[in-house]
Amino acid sequence: MGGRIMASTINSSTSNGIVITSDTSGEIELQANGVTKAKVTANGLQDANGNSLRGGSYRNLIINGDMQIAQRGTSFANANGYTLDRWRYAKNNSGVVTVTQDTDAPSGQGFSKSLKIAVTTADTSIGTSEYGLLTYFMEGQNLQHLKYGTSNAEKITVSFWVKSNKTGTYCVAAQKLDTTRYDYVTEYTINSANTWEKKTITIAPDSNIQASSGVIDNDNGIGLALVFALADGADRQGTNETWNTSLPSTSTSNQVNFLDSTSNYINITGAQLEVGEGASNFEFLPYDVQWLRCQRYYEKSWNDGTAVGSTGDTGSYMFLTNRNPGNGHTILPFKVKKRANATVALYATNSGNVGYGSNLDAGGVDTGLLPSRIGESGATVYTTSSIALGNFIQFHYVADAEL
Repeated sequence: MGGRIMASTINSSTSNGIVITSDTSGEIELQANGVTKAKVTANGLQDANGNSLRGGSYRNLIINGDMQIAQRGTSFANANGYTLDRWRYAKNNSGVVTVTQDTDAPSGQGFSKSLKIAVTTADTSIGTSEYGLLTYFMEGQNLQHLKYGTSNAEKITVSFWVKSNKTGTYCVAAQKLDTTRYDYVTEYTINSANTWEKKTITIAPDSNIQASSGVIDNDNGIGLALVFALADGADRQGTNETWNTSLPSTSTSNQVNFLDSTSNYINITGAQLEVGEGASNFEFLPYDVQWLRCQRYYEKSWNDGTAVGSTGDTGSYMFLTNRNPGNGHTILPFKVKKRANATVALYATNSGNVGYGSNLDAGGVDTGLLPSRIGESGATVYTTSSIALGNFIQFHYVADAEL
């Protein structure tokens, strides 16, 4: 057969038929004409490259891990809040970053976008309680199969692609926020500058996670947060590869200060969190499926990539006043049922001013609008003053139900 035997091998040879070669590694390789197609290992069934061959749809607990959806826009200067869909940059320091949707992605892996963070104002001295974090929040009711709070609690694996000019030690933290809070911190290393690298981290439950205090509530609140630390003060540092009880713990003392130079950037894509030990190949979902899943948390009437508050009527809503005198009103149905009762903001199409619509029969002037009776599926919109019968009111909206 040739080559180095790494495991007991079952090979289907075109010349000799089934050939079985045994060793004591405890692994089995399945081959076709001498080429390994799959392996059976202590971590389960894997492909020839060691990726877990884990079946099932929606195994990735991260929505928009390939950074394709960007409803709010594609560039966020002085970022401090949600950026690309489901991804939130949080800061408490004097450094400033710009977050963008970037076309740089690892070659040959199926990705076309990444989330890029570039430092525009440096902070060379991070205070003890200061931080710069990229965070992803997950609903508790989507995490029940982790079995946290029981002796059967599962291992979970985080995998992602990363690229940066600043090498060194970085940290990822899993924060279990329900019941008793525990923060698991683990280090990874960016080895080569300006090079895409794939990182895989398995997080095992401990006695705290297996106890009743480890339970994740079965509700629509935050069950887990996944945190990529970029800069972290001493008061926020915990023990590596441990579920820490001293909180918050989103990094270790080895975490680099990514914010120390305006030349620094970092790109991340292919973020996946799944049950089991070892990473499977990234689960690519159709664009429309990802878009709808993102809209459970946030939607707007503007086209994707068009900033909130932009003028123009593309995608806007319009209604005809139906009382004279009186206040006009209409029903605003959401495109997707929200995680919880949404927060709604209304914008005039002509001016972009919040809290208004454009009265097209009065020269497009701003007319006060108020959302009311807001739920998970829609809202009622009223004019705040009496307007003439037959006037058309045009507006854009945002419905936000983020975690």
